[in-house]
Order: sequence, then structure tokens, then C-alpha cells
Amino acid sequence: MENRNKIYFISDSHLGIPGDASSGERERMMVRWFDTIRHDAREVYLLGDIFDFWFEYRTVVPKGFVRLLGKIAEITDQGIQVHFFTGNHDLWVYSYFNEELGVTVHHKPIFARLFDQSFHIGHGDGLGPGDRGYKIMKWFFASRICQRMFAALHPTIGTKLAWFFSGHSRKVNKKKKKEFLGLENEWLIQYCREVLQSQHVDYFVFGHRHIPMKLEIAPASFYVNTGDWVTHFSYVVFDGNNLKMKYFKG
Repeated sequence: MENRNKIYFISDSHLGIPGDASSGERERMMVRWFDTIRHDAREVYLLGDIFDFWFEYRTVVPKGFVRLLGKIAEITDQGIQVHFFTGNHDLWVYSYFNEELGVTVHHKPIFARLFDQSFHIGHGDGLGPGDRGYKIMKWFFASRICQRMFAALHPTIGTKLAWFFSGHSRKVNKKKKKEFLGLENEWLIQYCREVLQSQHVDYFVFGHRHIPMKLEIAPASFYVNTGDWVTHFSYVVFDGNNLKMKYFKG
């Protein structure tokens, strides 16, 4: 019997847009990655922006991604628990992933206990100080009225509009600094330190920043970012004793 004793974290593949490898190549790489971990994975955490756009109409879902979606369904059918955290690009995930793929969907960060270690897990957007404009925009996009307005559009029109806004978002983010800003300036680290004022967390694991890193931000407390699958092809694995950053070369 396979000894499934590892927990995996991955984020930010932004399927649907070009990168160092095409979207189709990245999707196939993710499928191969799932095949390499399926023998020892107990849980898999997909930390958001797996898709550069996702919206579930009542009877329609976005075209494509069938290899990855099928592989996720295959993994959950084997008893491996998969968690999906909505990101700022794929926040409109509703019941489809749970009903069709057997995935547990999270719309907000969670606290969890994994192998007797405390974790705080999420995508990471909108957390910490500042960026008030984005937080207001996120609140609007997550609101029921915005979702109903978008759902009223024909899928062809709605999808084209969504890709336009997604492209605009990437252009804006390119202007922002992508390098590590330092312990005192990284807003996700500031958020983690705020949490630590009220409770101890062994590992904070987030995506969104596209920078693979593991940093001790307080005694026995680590901030971990999973990086991305656009340029780094990085992921995180935890075996109950050690948490490591790894890179997929497949």
C-alpha cells in the first residue's frame, strides 16, 4: 500500500496566458507533476490563480484545461484531498469544482493543523496594509451584484471582457516591483506579523507574489511563498517534519 504522507502546495500557473512555456505546455507539465506526487500525496493545496480567468455560468464553464481538470478528478477519486483557493484571477469559482472534481473550495485564507503543525494558508491578495484601491475593487468583484451582472452577459461576450481586464491587470502589475522588497516592506510578511501578535503559526503559506521563498519571520515561524508556474515552476512539500521548496523540471 502506498504511504501517502506528504502535503503539497502550488499556485499561480495562470493557465490561459503565455509565459516562459505556453499555457498548453504548462498544463501538461502540471499533469506530469500530479503523476509524480500521486504515490505519496495525502493532500494537495492549489493556492489560487491556477487559471488566469474562470467564471461558472449556470450551465457553462470556460473552454479548455481538460487535461488538468481530468487529472484532478482522477487524483481525488484515489482518495487524495485537493483544496482550491480562489485567487484574484479565478475568484469566480462556485460549485463546479466540488461537484465535478471532488475539490474543497476556499474563498478566504484558512487556519489548519497539518501533522501537528499550525498553518495559515491562502492565495495572499488583499492582505496586509495599503492597496486600498485594489481591496475595494476585489470587494466589488466578489459581490453578488457584480456576479449577477456578469452572469447576465452572453458567455462569448463575458469571456472576451474578462480576458481584457485580465490583460490590463497584468500590465498594471508589471509596473510594480516583482523582486523581494525586504522583511519590512513585503505586505504579506507584515500581515503575517500582525497575525502573530494574537496567535502562533508555524507556517504561513501563500501564493500571489510569484517569488519562491521561505523566510523565518519570528522564532519558529516561517513565511513561505510557493512562487509560480509561469517562470519558476516551483512548489512546496511538507512531510510533517520538514517543509521544502522544490522546482519541477519535467
